[in-house]
Amino acid sequence: MFHLLPPWALAGLDVIATSVLIYYLLLLIRGTRAVQIMLGLLTLVAVMALANILQLVVLKTLLQYLVLGTAFTLPIVFQPELRRALERIGRGEFFHVTPEGAGTGVDIERVVDALARAALILSRSEIGALIVIEQQSGLQEFVESGTLLDARLTPELLLTLFTPRAPLHDGAVIVRGDRIVAAGCFLPLTEAMWLDRRLGTRHRAAIGLTEQTDAIALVVSEETGNISVARGGRLSRELKEETRLRKVLRACVHAAAPARNRVEGVVAALRQRLHTERAPGRHPHVGESSHG
Repeated sequence: MFHLLPPWALAGLDVIATSVLIYYLLLLIRGTRAVQIMLGLLTLVAVMALANILQLVVLKTLLQYLVLGTAFTLPIVFQPELRRALERIGRGEFFHVTPEGAGTGVDIERVVDALARAALILSRSEIGALIVIEQQSGLQEFVESGTLLDARLTPELLLTLFTPRAPLHDGAVIVRGDRIVAAGCFLPLTEAMWLDRRLGTRHRAAIGLTEQTDAIALVVSEETGNISVARGGRLSRELKEETRLRKVLRACVHAAAPARNRVEGVVAALRQRLHTERAPGRHPHVGESSHG
């Protein structure tokens, strides 16, 4: 049947089919660490193209070998995504579009308050807990290892999930925005040799995940009730004081706020500044900063 179609129709069908395939492949890696890896690869390719245009022979040759070597490692790097793709194809769910993750406009203060309140109550009761706050790096592969919830973040729900002998007590809870997306999740353990041997599996899982992603992990020790926060592969311990715990959480979450929120904040500040400067009859008072 297809051989009866004119060449331009076959070319159009080819382009449409390829575009649909690429679209669903992008949907497949959405919300995972593969997004950052793809952006890094595209950056290398863009720099290589620029070096080619400017006739930078040494830089172009070096980048060519680097991109070529990276291409051979892609099956290893994207192993979780490839496994998910094959599983979804086998279940006939490859073209199923999942909803987007956390939206914008998250109340960070409410998130920090819920996390701090739950952690302090768990600490006083010496109930172990591991809570992961997703940042820029997607954690979808870890979300799928647990039980999907998609529930509003509240201290009461966190306390319920980590109740001793509860089905999801031993796993990690993953928070995306102001919602709990999954519980009972499995995280990678760190292989660092410098860690205190007294640290348990929760602490090692928190450090292991934050070594690989920019996520924040809140840990409550079941043995001592101590509260720790892991970020960037480092662990801040002894945070049982409420003021200090809130300060650390607020600093971590604010520091890793989405880039578009930072851009919107800068734009809003510039608009406010222009509006102030254009206001008639207003002059800066003595001691006001010229930088706003």
